[in-house]
Amino acid sequence: MNQMRGISVEKVTLNIGAGKDQAKLEKGIKLIGGITGLKPVKTFTKKRIQEWGLRPGLAIGCKLTLRNKKALELLKRLLEAKDWTLSTSNMDNEGNISFGIREYIDVPGVKYDPDIGIMGFQVCITLKRKGFRVKNRAIKRAIIPKKHRINKQDAIDFMKNKFNMKIAE
Repeated sequence: MNQMRGISVEKVTLNIGAGKDQAKLEKGIKLIGGITGLKPVKTFTKKRIQEWGLRPGLAIGCKLTLRNKKALELLKRLLEAKDWTLSTSNMDNEGNISFGIREYIDVPGVKYDPDIGIMGFQVCITLKRKGFRVKNRAIKRAIIPKKHRINKQDAIDFMKNKFNMKIAE
């Protein structure tokens, strides 16, 4: 196999959306910090949506992005919380994988915290191939050719081979 066709994990992103409830946001920050040992960043609204009570600059969630070794270590724990099973609907046509953890106490090594209560979060996995840097570099930026992109079947095969996952239809 061509070594440029090999797939790897680019990043793992944890996300909690709290809406305008600031108490839930503080619990979410504490939760992600407790799972990863790192401090997440807050996400802010850019638009005003009066029906939902949102205004520009209001903190509505938090997220944390992990890369390299830390991302793989955490990913194994998160997949174990899902019993090593994902659905094909968790994957998009660009090779990204997204799933939710309903209760954080399902993650191995995480204890129940009465200050947080029961809460869930979203996990997004971004896959990459060698050569994907051309779409983000500053000079002579280029588009990834269609034959080099990661599709849904490539992502399924990667998860089965690398993490021994079961993929449900």
